[in-house]
Amino acid sequence: MATIAVRSASRNEESAVSALITLAFATDPMARWSLRDPQAYLAVMPELIRAFGAAAYESDSAYVSEDGGGAAMWLPPGVEPDIETLDRLIQENADPAILPDVGAMFDAMARYHPEVPHWYLPLIGTDPARQGQGIGGALMRHALARCDRDGVAAYLESSNPRNIPLYQRHGFEILGTIQFGSSPVLTPMLRPPRPDAG
Repeated sequence: MATIAVRSASRNEESAVSALITLAFATDPMARWSLRDPQAYLAVMPELIRAFGAAAYESDSAYVSEDGGGAAMWLPPGVEPDIETLDRLIQENADPAILPDVGAMFDAMARYHPEVPHWYLPLIGTDPARQGQGIGGALMRHALARCDRDGVAAYLESSNPRNIPLYQRHGFEILGTIQFGSSPVLTPMLRPPRPDAG
């Protein structure tokens, strides 16, 4: 299999990265539980992506595969998603019946975030037409090499159980599960740094 090149995306590529991740999450259990209506999903998801991961552009940690098949947005230690905007978008667009469970999910996510400095992966996705080609693995290797060079842990919450084996192959360990009411299961995962990996 040919090597899949990965590079940092620039801010002027934000629209393309957002479109790619919006496509990738179209069947994601958590994304579609939060935004069940297709029209609302397509309208709101790009704003959610911006709130979750736009800070990645400032640290050159919004990554894309050279062929445009996948993207990942990593936040460096000490940088957080825009929680206020996330909360507002969900409050305005999710089914009111699930809002208490969404709030409980966000509270539990905050409790699982590591106390130690860590890189946080809020978003990674592959174009559905390109899944199964090793793009997700290439994106993970690229980012985790930086974590290992820096001697810093990596953290994520898997919103799709199908992705857990990929994360485990890259050294992530399950910390627990988060689930409230009708929500899908969210799986927080942590990877200690591997200073000798490279």
